[in-house]
Amino acid sequence: MSDINATPEAPRAHARIVYLGPVAPHWEVYGDYGDQALIDEFRTRVLARLVLLTRDDPQFRRNSERIARDAERELITIEWDLGDSVKL
Repeated sequence: MSDINATPEAPRAHARIVYLGPVAPHWEVYGDYGDQALIDEFRTRVLARLVLLTRDDPQFRRNSERIARDAERELITIEWDLGDSVKL
C-alpha cells in the first residue's frame, strides 16, 4: 500500500524552454539552477523532441507533454516561454 502522506521531494533543477522563432534553431533550454550534468542531459532529450518543430506544429503538443513527464520523473521544474501569443 502506498503512503498517502508522502512528502514530495524538492526539485533537483529548474529549466526554461524558450521558443526562439520560426527560423531554425527553434528552441533553447536554459538551466537556472541545479546540477549542470543533469540539465545538460535533460537539454539533449528536450532538443531531440523539439529540434524540427515550431510551437504551432501539431506534434509539439504531444512532445511537450512527454517533456513534462520526463521533467517530473527527474524532479526538474520547467518553465515554457513560447513568445507573446501562445501559453502552455
